[in-house]
Amino acid sequence: MTTDSAPRGLRLWIAGARPRTLPAAIVPVAVGAAAAVGNAPELLDGGIRWWRAGVALLVALALQVGVNYANDYSDGVRGTDGDQRVGPLRLVGSGLVAAADVKMAAFVSFAVAGVAGTILALVVGPELFVVGAASLVAGWTYTGGPRPYGYLGLGEVFVFVFFGVVATVGTTYVLLEKIDGLAVAASVAVGLWATALLVINNLRDIPGDTESGKVTLAVRLGDAATRRLFVIMQVAAMGVAVAITVATGRWSAAALFGAPLGVGAIQRVRAGAGGSELIPVLGLSGKVQLVAGLAMAGGLAISG
Repeated sequence: MTTDSAPRGLRLWIAGARPRTLPAAIVPVAVGAAAAVGNAPELLDGGIRWWRAGVALLVALALQVGVNYANDYSDGVRGTDGDQRVGPLRLVGSGLVAAADVKMAAFVSFAVAGVAGTILALVVGPELFVVGAASLVAGWTYTGGPRPYGYLGLGEVFVFVFFGVVATVGTTYVLLEKIDGLAVAASVAVGLWATALLVINNLRDIPGDTESGKVTLAVRLGDAATRRLFVIMQVAAMGVAVAITVATGRWSAAALFGAPLGVGAIQRVRAGAGGSELIPVLGLSGKVQLVAGLAMAGGLAISG
């Protein structure tokens, strides 16, 4: 996308927030809430606690947007979003928005997440302050700070932990006020879908990241191994969903509704799609996450 064809005004900021990544925030909250259905029903009857799921969703969405703006800012000022990058518009790297403004947008998003998280901590328990603080620090230091771990090949760990395990189990926790085994198991599949999205994004960016010195996991593994990792994650996520159904009788295997999309993504990756050819694969991976994740949530809720 050239600067001449780039969106302007509010549309520019919306593009910078990368709305296609928002399923990474929506799915874990949906699955975590669904896992709570049928568990301690005396606590959930009458919708007494369901408002907490809404606040948890706000936390997840604000954190996701904050991370996106923070990455845009940090990569932009480090010069790793140069002309060699293939992918969505970057605000700082394109020169369309001042770095200080994008940094402020990240801080505002993190502040929204912090305020919403504080509300939950006040009604659930102080342990959520610790989880919230860790999430905010991890969101900023992904590509920010003196030693960003996203440049050390650890970005996938962050995504799996915070947009998989923490977001899913945390949502169930704010509803039930206890850690639930079903939510923990489901969070593995959720984390794998979210991480697979990052893996394909970093596969696409291997040439540019290598040139700019951004050592992602994909750069460390190389092209062929990164492709295999993506396939393994997609297959493993569906396998976890089926295993939960076998073990518990809850219908998490409804996630298989997203399998055809996953097969399409896998076929393109195995066929050697690269560069801009991976942008549609990124879209398919996002759809897998959304369709499979919401289908899992629906299955868990119905069978609860």
